This record gives sequence, structure tokens and C-alpha cells, in this order.
Amino acid sequence: MAFWFSEHHTPDVKLSLRVHHQLYSGDSDFQHIDLFDTPEFGKVLALDGNIMLTERDEFIYDEMITHVPMSVHPNVTTVLVIGAGDGGVVRELTRYDQVRRIDLVEMDPKVVEVCRQYLPGNACRLDDSRVHIYYENALKFIRRCENLYDLIIVDSNDPFGPAEGLFTREFYGICYNALKEDGIMVNQQGSPFYAEDAEAMKRSHKRIATTFPICKVYQAHIPTYAAGYWLFGFASKRYHPVVDNDAARWEKNNLRTRYYTPRLHVGAFYLPAFLEEMLMEVEQC
Repeated sequence: MAFWFSEHHTPDVKLSLRVHHQLYSGDSDFQHIDLFDTPEFGKVLALDGNIMLTERDEFIYDEMITHVPMSVHPNVTTVLVIGAGDGGVVRELTRYDQVRRIDLVEMDPKVVEVCRQYLPGNACRLDDSRVHIYYENALKFIRRCENLYDLIIVDSNDPFGPAEGLFTREFYGICYNALKEDGIMVNQQGSPFYAEDAEAMKRSHKRIATTFPICKVYQAHIPTYAAGYWLFGFASKRYHPVVDNDAARWEKNNLRTRYYTPRLHVGAFYLPAFLEEMLMEVEQC
């Protein structure tokens, strides 16, 4: 009998993947962790029944949340990564020689342990000498930081349950204080397609827009995420993500990417009409 894993996107919509076999299933102090092997998407990591990544399409998410800000800021040397215990964002950051320190704050050490064992393609750079891992609450950690980071990447779960505190006005204000005078923050903003997700996205965008002088949204297409359509937030004290993007400088890094390109960078900020209307609505409130 076939074994299928299903993630509900709404009460009426679900994504189902056929599973070869389950590699891991267990409870940490914070959540339930599953690791499946699937014929179409390879290994799949799920937390509390929600897909976090698959081997087949994780490169899209990790490249877009990392290389977009790295192409805009002229000299990122210190980075704070919140969440991302699988290691994919860290992997992308360590490809830059200019980066001297990466602080990774992950609430759940079990996620890192499982990913080290079963997802080495993501976790392969967690032992880089520039990476410092802190297993603690991100809010508590970042409250101790002021004027420290060039870039903050918030790779959190969706804004429901344990991760809800990473989508508040207070949190964005603390991130603002932790950034240097020309710092950038990027975060995952979820999908704008289904009603509940769209409302969460608008709340988050409004809070960021009232905290940072520059606040933009960009997009990527990720097959296993809700509606296959995903958003990221770009917030900065100084740099505009398109006007200040330096494609020539980024290309000097000679990085081979599978999704991100300098041309795609610009196009990712050109949003469909329905989404522009959503964002304009909350920005004018």
C-alpha cells in the first residue's frame, strides 16, 4: 500500500507527496520532526506536519533569501541568521569570502542534529569556522545586540504558533536596533494566495514598513510551498533593493547558482497587480 504525506494549505486544499519510506520521526522539546524520502522531491523535512524544505526545491528559497541582500549591500561582513537550522542559508552565506562571522540562532537543537545526519547537502557548512550556533530564543538573543550586523536573515516558520513572536512590531524594532547604520533585514513573508496566509503577510508587511525607511517585497516560485508562490520581505536603513543592486560587483564572486541571477533579482520585485494592491492597502493605513 502506498504511503502518502499530506500538508494542508487550507481546509479545502492539501499538497500530497508519495513517500518511499520515513527516515526519522520524533518529538523535540519544541515540535514534532519528520524526515521522509520521496520519489519526486527527494528527502523532505517537515515540522509539526508542515513542509520546511525538500531536496528538490530548497535551492530556490535559500538562494533568494541570501543572494538578494548580498547583491545589494556593498560589504556584508557580519550576519545574523534566525532559524534555518537545516543549514541551507548558512551554506549560501559561506560562499562569500567577505563574510567574517555568521551567528545562527536556532531554537531547536534537534533540528540541527537531524539535518546533519539526513540532509548533509544543507548542513555541510555548519562547521565552518565563521559560523557560531546559539540554541536559544531569538527574541532574547537579539535584545542583547545593538549596531552589530550588516545583514539579518529571518528564516522562520510561518507566523502561527511558536514562530509568531518573530512577526511582531517589537521584533522588527529589535532587529532594526541590531543592524548597523546601513544594515539590511530580509525575512520570509509566506504566500499571498490563500486568505489566511495573505492576512498574515499583510500584517507583517505593515509592521516592517512602519519600522524601516525602505521596505519592499519580492517573490519566488517554490513548488512545495503554499500555492507554489512565495514572498520575501526586504527592509533596509539605506539601500533600495533595485536601485542599489550592483550586479557587476555580485558577479565578481563567481558563484554558480541554480535560481538566482542578477536579471531575476530585478524581476522579482515586479509584483502582480493583486499583490501590489494588497501592499498598497496596508502601507496607506
